[in-house]
Amino acid sequence: MMAEGNFSILFILLLSVSLFVFEGSCMKAGERSFEIDYSTDQFRKDGQPFHYISGSIHYFRVHPTDWRDRLRKMRMAGFNAVQTYVEWASHEPEPGMYDFTGMFDLETFIKTAQEEDLSVILRLGPFIDAERDMGGLPYWLLHMNPEMRLRTSDPTYLQYVDRWFTSVLLPKVKPLLYENGGPIIMLQVENEYGSYPSCDFSYTGHMRDLVRNGVGLNAVLFTTDGDGVGFLKCGKIPEVYSTVDFGSGTDVNKAFDAMRLFEPHGPLVNSEYYPGWLDHWSSPHSTVDAQAVAKTLDEMLAMNASVNMYMFHGGTSFGLTAGSNKYSNFQVCPTSYDYDAPLSEAGDPTEKYWILRNITKKYLPLPSGDVPPPSTKESYGKVQMASLGTVNQLSTKLASVWNKWPLTFEALRVANGLVVYQTSIPFRTADPAPLAINDVHDRGYVYLDGVYVGTVDRQQELYTLPISARINASLAIIVESQGRICFGADINDFKGLTTNVTVSGHQLEGWTIIPLPLTNNSRLAASLTHMPLFSSQDAFSEGRMSFFQGTFNVSTEGSQPHDTFLRLDGWSKGLAWVNGFLLGRYWPEVGPQVTLYVPHGVLNQGTNTLMLLEYEAAPCLTPDTCYVTFTDTHVINGPTPL
Repeated sequence: MMAEGNFSILFILLLSVSLFVFEGSCMKAGERSFEIDYSTDQFRKDGQPFHYISGSIHYFRVHPTDWRDRLRKMRMAGFNAVQTYVEWASHEPEPGMYDFTGMFDLETFIKTAQEEDLSVILRLGPFIDAERDMGGLPYWLLHMNPEMRLRTSDPTYLQYVDRWFTSVLLPKVKPLLYENGGPIIMLQVENEYGSYPSCDFSYTGHMRDLVRNGVGLNAVLFTTDGDGVGFLKCGKIPEVYSTVDFGSGTDVNKAFDAMRLFEPHGPLVNSEYYPGWLDHWSSPHSTVDAQAVAKTLDEMLAMNASVNMYMFHGGTSFGLTAGSNKYSNFQVCPTSYDYDAPLSEAGDPTEKYWILRNITKKYLPLPSGDVPPPSTKESYGKVQMASLGTVNQLSTKLASVWNKWPLTFEALRVANGLVVYQTSIPFRTADPAPLAINDVHDRGYVYLDGVYVGTVDRQQELYTLPISARINASLAIIVESQGRICFGADINDFKGLTTNVTVSGHQLEGWTIIPLPLTNNSRLAASLTHMPLFSSQDAFSEGRMSFFQGTFNVSTEGSQPHDTFLRLDGWSKGLAWVNGFLLGRYWPEVGPQVTLYVPHGVLNQGTNTLMLLEYEAAPCLTPDTCYVTFTDTHVINGPTPL
């Protein structure tokens, strides 16, 4: 039996220990933490085992009025996280000019995800690929130093990366980290660097340190690379967690074995699991079987892997933001980024959505409530179009630059769109004579004495035209950028006339160069004002690059405008604006995309304005044929030449 005094002392000691343990556990419960537990090969969130089923949604590909709808639909599919890139080019379109408004309001998107009970996985870049122009890098880097070695430790590159990360991006990200009360649980450093030939470990180490210095030591940093040793050996960054990416039908064990060579312990992660694939103009629309996607997803989740689905909702590459690829030949990405994803381009649940939802509910509980329904689509009917004038007429009202030799878009500080190059042929030529416009980037419309004579094209590798020219004939070449290469070694993809132009081998000198302000709506509208009009029938002529405008009425009693799709039967190739918002490029002649998605957020109750810039030939032989249609049906799997 214990003495009374000793018992009292022991009671006090036990009470003190209990209070200490209780206080310590309360402190830990009040802390927010997300970490990798290497001893048990899993993530831990607030000390508890955690794995994620995530989906990619790019805020810059979705109108902000639809962010919550898309995020909620993903949450209702059983997903517990959203992954998105940060696109440097959108946020810093010109050096030192920053935009975090509207579609680029990154912080609001992240906070909306948190409100929808989603964790956030943020891919910081600076390079993102994502089938975006120059892989999301700002074009003006190539103006600052045409010899810049992108994605390396080249100091002329890093000075701009460092400024962007240190002064702008990371101060916005840090308060949104999970440990600071936000939803961000992981940050990606660079992107699929193992697929880039430079393999510059000084650069990737610099990017790691840049992020660490900006957000602190607790944030989980990761990389993403293909599921092969050849990718991971250059993609792996010391002290950054390596993950892999692969699609359906892959041998899951083999893919994760490659990851385990570089990360012997820690959670298994597929950071880009592909439920579909990207498209190119003139190639068939890509699709992936939903059951095959579900089967491989089930296999990964059964291994307790964390998976991000790229894309859960692809959205739209509005404006001139779509990129291009260079494989065996140059290929151009369309405006639609539907990606055959679980949510369609317009945000509607597809059959694939429901099939995958049946898989995810085996591993994570579904939230209560109903899945939001598809958005209402409206057919607003025919819109009669009238001519505003030609590009050649517009060019006479714009500022020009003279140079002995052609200048690239980048030298001219032109992000994208069209540039007019004008000169003369000051000598007698053979009849016909070969006009060589080698390495045009990407498509050139050629006019001799104001008459269209043909097109040169990078994708088709057509660079030479036969011409019959008088002495001192005027030559104009209107060059279209179709989007810079977004992946691989050729992302420093200069646009315009990138080499000298010759006739019968003789170089042409003395160029007047006129950029068109297609991405500056106020400048473009002002320049088009008081243009000399010509009949719409004149625009029917092949190569008569012309602007058209029409108005249509939206009347939805007691509700907001509805989504719709712009159908351009009979039109060839060009750009479309609704109420000054550049929807993107159209090219129904080659497919597979036939219609353009028009989100309800760009429409007004009452009168709306549609403007087209038709590059090639408008269907305006008579006024009755000069129209477009707003329909309730999207077509992204139209016929193609291949």
